[in-house]
Amino acid sequence: MRIAVTGGAGFIGSHTAAALAEAGHYPIVIDDFRNSKPFIIDRLKTLCKGKLSFHEADCNDRDKMAGIFEKEQPEGIIHFAAYKAVGESVRHPLMYYRNNVGSLLTLLELQKHYGIEHFVFSSSCTVYGVPDELPVTESSPVKKAQSPYGFTKQVGEQILFDLQSASTPMRSVILRYFNPIGAHSSALIGELPLGEPENLVPYITQTAAGIRKELTIFGQDYETPDGTAIRDYIHVMDLAEAHVRAIAWLAESEEKASAEVFNLGAGRGSSVKEVVATFEEVSGVKLNYRYGPRRPGDVPAIYANADKARKVLGWAVQRTLSDALRDAWHWQQQIHGLPV
Repeated sequence: MRIAVTGGAGFIGSHTAAALAEAGHYPIVIDDFRNSKPFIIDRLKTLCKGKLSFHEADCNDRDKMAGIFEKEQPEGIIHFAAYKAVGESVRHPLMYYRNNVGSLLTLLELQKHYGIEHFVFSSSCTVYGVPDELPVTESSPVKKAQSPYGFTKQVGEQILFDLQSASTPMRSVILRYFNPIGAHSSALIGELPLGEPENLVPYITQTAAGIRKELTIFGQDYETPDGTAIRDYIHVMDLAEAHVRAIAWLAESEEKASAEVFNLGAGRGSSVKEVVATFEEVSGVKLNYRYGPRRPGDVPAIYANADKARKVLGWAVQRTLSDALRDAWHWQQQIHGLPV
């Protein structure tokens, strides 16, 4: 199938484009490089053996997006194009609402106009807020959002549920990610934060590479075994392959309309201290780190029950935390010309 991948030069989007091509699909990558760089497209073309097209566009630009859809005639959309940092969203809420909600509305209006039936939405475990029980399942309550970023994901999900209730002839999958990390095994693509990283693993790798002076671990007084926050870390290629399965499932499904939710996680929680120790083990690099106060918007602990994705989509993680950290480090070494 011809699949539009918005935000396809970004971290998860680029890896999903590569996975789509590997599975025999044709990715139509759309990005405006606000969170990536143009050289990623050249590397994607290498990974995809040239079997992709690229358009530089802001997904809020309805006219430009309409022109792309008119030309490319996609059969499905995987929507990644959104801001994604909890802390940044607390500082700049309007920016998050305008981009994350506005781009989704534009795409859904165009999807209806062009009769595109299959839609995969990039959501997040942040919709669960501070969970009552762990691990969280798809039926766990959606709690009051802890950040504007989390709320934009809740709003996006509700829009898709409302479209289902309105009997819109569209089938959608909502994928609630936990914490994607790692990089492609080729080290050609990986996480590329512009400016200071907001996420743990790129900060770890940049500290190990000497780009950052030290890593700050935010909070050491959480009610967790070692006092640091616990997250469910999933290799980005496992996550990418789940999107390929989701598109295939939508195409195969006989339901006329749906808005099906799936958790995507490794199914176990790892503390920040555990991630640091595992990185030091796989890289052989001793990290310089200190403890700082908790960050606004962070929850103490969350990890997934991903049984539904396994049973319905036929998907499960294949890679370990060590694999992901090793791949992330190889990417960091490659991107900054360090010896591997």
